[in-house]
Amino acid sequence: MTEPLVDLPTTDAEWRVRLSPEEFRVLRRAGTEAPWTGEYVSTKTAGVYNCRACGAQLFESSSKFDSHCGWPSFDDAIPGTVKEIEDRSLGMVRTEIRCARCDSHLGHVFRGERMTDKDTRHCVNSLSIRLDPASS
Repeated sequence: MTEPLVDLPTTDAEWRVRLSPEEFRVLRRAGTEAPWTGEYVSTKTAGVYNCRACGAQLFESSSKFDSHCGWPSFDDAIPGTVKEIEDRSLGMVRTEIRCARCDSHLGHVFRGERMTDKDTRHCVNSLSIRLDPASS
């Protein structure tokens, strides 16, 4: 399992040392990776998805499902690990999801689409997460 960082960066300069330019753009500037380009879009590997910025556990692979939207989708987060923030960018109201530990951007959450029994889709950038595969 990936251990979370003990000391979280507090400045952009510190985050830039720990993250690649693309990770920084997505995680710290609320960017979005292009659809169908992320490494976890089609992944079926069992394990836990951790925040790529701080290592906090966010999603279990058992909650991942094929939404055919171009990004990894989860119908549930590990309780207490993801916070929701109203996002009025792009001329619409959406709900942004961020890591509760380090406040990094993960993606958006959508409800009412009837894709799963939980009726929730956490649409997450692959650049925001890292899979910690289950041991065999």
